[in-house]
Amino acid sequence: MTTAARRGILAIVTAVVLLALGAGVGVVVGDALGIRTEPATQMDPAPPTVPAIGAAVPAPVFTAVDVPAGPRFDAAIDSLLDATATAFEREGETSLTVSISGSPSPPTSGREDESYRLTGTAGALQIEAPDVAGAVRGIYDLAAQVRTGRSVAEHLGEEVTSRLPFRMVDMGAVGVEPDPAAWEPGTDYSHASKAFAQVLLPDAPYIDEQALSDAYVDFDEFVKHSLANGYNALAFPGFVEFVAFDEVADGVVYTAGDEHRAQAIALRDAFGPFWDHADELGMDVFLRTDMLTLTTPLEAYLTDRFGSLDTEDPALWDVYAAGLDELYAAEPALDGILIRIGEAGRVYDVDGWDYYSQLAVTTPAAVRAMLGTLSAQAEATDHEVIFRTWSVGVGAVGDMHTSPASYEAVLGGIDSPALIVSTKYTLGDFYSWLPLNDTLEQGAQRRIVEFQSRREFENFGAFPNDLGREYQFALQKLLAANDNIEGIWTWTQDGGPWRAGPMTLYLKAGFWQLYELDTVVAAALARDPETDVADVTAGWARQWFTDDPATAAAIVEAMDLSRDAIEQGMYIQPFAEQRVFAIGLEPPPMMWIFEWDILTGDSAVLDVLYAISRDATYGHIEEAIAGGERAVATVDEMREKVSSTDAATWRDASLREALLGTLDYEADVLRMLAAYREMILYQGQWHDTLAPASYDAWSSARDEFEVLAAAHIERYEGDIDYPAYNLTAAALGVQRADRDLAMAWIARALLLLAAAWLLIGMLASRTRLVRRPGAAAARASWLASTRPWRASESTLGMLPLDRWLMLGVPAALLVATRAVQTSLVSWAHLVIVLGAWLIFVVAVRLLVRRRSPWPVIAAVAGVIVLRCIVALFALSFTGPGGYWFSFWTEPAARTVYISIAFALFVWLFVAAGWALAGQVGRRRATGMVLAAVGLALAIPAAIISAIGLETALSLWNDQMGLLPWGLARILGITVYLDIPADTALWAAVFGVVLAAVGFILAVRWRRPAAA
Repeated sequence: MTTAARRGILAIVTAVVLLALGAGVGVVVGDALGIRTEPATQMDPAPPTVPAIGAAVPAPVFTAVDVPAGPRFDAAIDSLLDATATAFEREGETSLTVSISGSPSPPTSGREDESYRLTGTAGALQIEAPDVAGAVRGIYDLAAQVRTGRSVAEHLGEEVTSRLPFRMVDMGAVGVEPDPAAWEPGTDYSHASKAFAQVLLPDAPYIDEQALSDAYVDFDEFVKHSLANGYNALAFPGFVEFVAFDEVADGVVYTAGDEHRAQAIALRDAFGPFWDHADELGMDVFLRTDMLTLTTPLEAYLTDRFGSLDTEDPALWDVYAAGLDELYAAEPALDGILIRIGEAGRVYDVDGWDYYSQLAVTTPAAVRAMLGTLSAQAEATDHEVIFRTWSVGVGAVGDMHTSPASYEAVLGGIDSPALIVSTKYTLGDFYSWLPLNDTLEQGAQRRIVEFQSRREFENFGAFPNDLGREYQFALQKLLAANDNIEGIWTWTQDGGPWRAGPMTLYLKAGFWQLYELDTVVAAALARDPETDVADVTAGWARQWFTDDPATAAAIVEAMDLSRDAIEQGMYIQPFAEQRVFAIGLEPPPMMWIFEWDILTGDSAVLDVLYAISRDATYGHIEEAIAGGERAVATVDEMREKVSSTDAATWRDASLREALLGTLDYEADVLRMLAAYREMILYQGQWHDTLAPASYDAWSSARDEFEVLAAAHIERYEGDIDYPAYNLTAAALGVQRADRDLAMAWIARALLLLAAAWLLIGMLASRTRLVRRPGAAAARASWLASTRPWRASESTLGMLPLDRWLMLGVPAALLVATRAVQTSLVSWAHLVIVLGAWLIFVVAVRLLVRRRSPWPVIAAVAGVIVLRCIVALFALSFTGPGGYWFSFWTEPAARTVYISIAFALFVWLFVAAGWALAGQVGRRRATGMVLAAVGLALAIPAAIISAIGLETALSLWNDQMGLLPWGLARILGITVYLDIPADTALWAAVFGVVLAAVGFILAVRWRRPAAA
């Protein structure tokens, strides 16, 4: 066999191997993306019903009240008397006598007996209860009946009980300053509430006493309001902030004079009276914290003692248990601790304070070690540990919130009586269209169910959103399945970024009464899951808006429609009905609006959203579009009902204007979203089908969206009550989409030129073309790229013009191809890619020194042309948008493309080494290529590392529009995709090592002298 034949066979085998490797890479990429769907079983709440709303019952005047002494009774009576004093109408007189039998029923899970019996007559009411809790609850119930226009005698002769004894709230907006300047920009996506920011001082004495006094008044109002609403526990933020760690057994966490210890004691002394006050009013207090929660000295202590933050070591948790021993001994009003492990990091940190958290409890062993230690501590001290299953990530801990198997793997066998497991009622976060969380139907542990009143993902409660029937469906089904459920936790205010939405602060600013309904109905259902939620809504309408039956009925009817407007307007139903999986995570059903007000424009989300909607509607994408129009019509109907009411029948004219204003705002937002929905779905259809009609429909919808978007910004930008949506990402998406068709035509033109260059190279040696300027250059590129062992001969005798064309044409083609691929908007991508190629070429040129560089240039240039042809072919259909559409939604096309692109990429370096081998030998040629590759990797990676990987990725993604724009602003791309922050640094180190190995191989080795 001749040498040429052997080389040809080797080249073919190499090409086959590279294609196979490329196919493997394509499969790995597909597995990493992991994009798949499965049908989701939707909740099925009862349809809305409008109660027969009669006139509000006048409140009686309480002429005599005989109740036991004590702060709990004082607060309850104050609530009752305040309700009667502010009632719409008062008529008649009555008295109230409260007696305690002293024979409470056996406590349920350590909770007080809240049962009572209302006896006597309408003119002489009597509450008989076996325990203080029941007697006080009876008084609060009377106050609620007065506020909602119901008869105080409606339960005469009945025994009233509470089905779920544990009903917890967050901290509302206690200690949060309503500062319009902080809300106006709408760009602060921090999850930190900054509660008590005015109270805390950076230096001794650490507490502003006047601000603390104001916060105490704030706290008192919230506690009393929550008790009146039916709640009996609250979650107070903080834990490590209050611990001096004086009880740690074998060392000192804070050295003498450390300000952290002084701060902890100062904060404990400041907020201890808050906890005492809640306790004396009958409200349990749980400290709410992320784990791992740290300070700089605490982290140093743990690292020094255990070698790392080894959360699987029970001894590490002994340190936190010692902190709890100390805290409970100092503050007996505290009832336990509430722990979350699934979110942590900078979005929760407060500037200027050395208290932070890390996402460090990430394995079942770590969770079990933590709960084993802290539950034992709680049992020993008669306290409780509430553990939230909310978790984000991969593996058993990552999806224990949504996977029954993972829940069992993490928590199975942990049966401490002091442990309560808290879980959101939705199979995911607080979105619509999600199934009921079936992990709440299992587990031997005590359980509580989480609800959210101010729905963060549904515009932070700025839209009417009556969740009563959904809450009822969830509780009834879960209670029937699991006897261990003993309570609820309602978030009255918290969840998501505090200052990226409307400045509605519970009890203190904005139209908070709108989402108060969900807080009230959650408590009512926890006490009686069979409650008629329509009656609760009617009572809410009477309490805050009107005592007129017709007006109250109109409000109830409008609220009955609110869920349909939200579900259709803010979600794309065919997509939302599916359970979607991607990148090891479960994306939520509202991906086109990225948490929380960012209308996204990235290809990954929008292309996948279209493809799933297409498949769900069997190609009838108009069905998905129709939901937006339906939502707008629903809001218009809601507004008509409210506006048709007589303004004179409203309790407060400003609340009528607030409700009409929020409906106007919702209608404006949903019209804009309907146009955007139409635009993105027709855009996907064009990429999918190449149909001109789809392109025309997209263009028309694009024009409508731009008009509506401009009007929306003009009307609502800077409005702290009705904030404008963040349309930056959407505008970037429109900008790229606008260029798709032009980029496709440019790609087609470049493809023809590249194909002509390739064809000339293939035919030049056999025709007279070889005499034409540039033909020799094309021939050399073709020959050297496909048979690199002939690179030297292919460049012999070339004229200077041909040599420069051989270099310049592929270089220009590379620049043009990459520019088209980025729609001419991503200079960052061009700098990175072209910079790396330039470094590689310059490095090779310097390494060949006095030898001719043209053989290796011919080989590299030829392969570059082949790679550009592959990319241009993919871009020639519908531009970069179509290129990425295929990548995200067409697995077969993606794998074929990656196979060819990867094979050509690696072949470039093989061809370069092969071309050099004829001049310097195989060892040195291999070394030169490795050195050049190492430098091309090390230098850009070092620059990215210096800039910061998160910053660099965010800039690149902003310009390319591949992943949600909001990732960098809220979670961080590296955090979301679990990319180590030092990845770029290690890439640079690897590049340096590779370059060093290459240089060693590339230098001429001296042979030992002959003996």
